[in-house]
Amino acid sequence: MVKRLGEAERAELLPTLGGWEHEPKRDGITKRFVFADFVAAFGFMTRVALLAEKADHHPEWSNVWNRVDILLTTHDADGLSMRDIELARAIDKAAEGARA
Repeated sequence: MVKRLGEAERAELLPTLGGWEHEPKRDGITKRFVFADFVAAFGFMTRVALLAEKADHHPEWSNVWNRVDILLTTHDADGLSMRDIELARAIDKAAEGARA
């Protein structure tokens, strides 16, 4: 069973995620990524899909042209878990490569 993050863990970890915001209704984290065009955004989504599949932890996301909006939450934990934090960090690394 995946453990939901406690308040102390959240207070420590959330500030370390640049640009990710807590979404209280779903108890998850969200971030918008903006790219040069649709091809760059779709390439980023492809890289994230491979990371997510490997981690067996899949984002909720949407794409409109050059923009990708991502929500991470752990259904098994009924909210935010370390799985979300770890995937957010991996997604940020994938975004850095996409913008280079």
